[in-house]
Amino acid sequence: MNRKLIRPNLSEIKEKMKSEAQKKKSHPPYDTHAENYYYLKQMHKKTPMAVVLVDGEVVEGHIEWYDRNCIKLHRQDQPNLLIFKRNIKYLYKLEPKVKETSTSEKSGSEEQEATSKKSSSKKKTTSKKKPATK
Repeated sequence: MNRKLIRPNLSEIKEKMKSEAQKKKSHPPYDTHAENYYYLKQMHKKTPMAVVLVDGEVVEGHIEWYDRNCIKLHRQDQPNLLIFKRNIKYLYKLEPKVKETSTSEKSGSEEQEATSKKSSSKKKTTSKKKPATK
């Protein structure tokens, strides 16, 4: 029996290794642009924001401008601020101010409806029977 030694061609192996290296997935990008999207959205809507700084101070206003390192906060009746992002602990949206009506401004029919709703809810809770335990 005559056996033949089969040796692979080295150039074929090198080509396979290069193609495998190219097939590997690349890492995801470092920047997702979510922060930029959030700032743009708040700028266009002129959403009132509160910015809490690292030292605990809270400043309120709406974002007028931003870049990679800082944001410009526009404030009513106060000077605008340019705040470095490294000094921001967190920020959040402020609730829009709603005018509240006092009880003296309510009409008599509204007060009667409110009291009748309260009394009917009390009746419902007292009319329920508890199951008997043995």
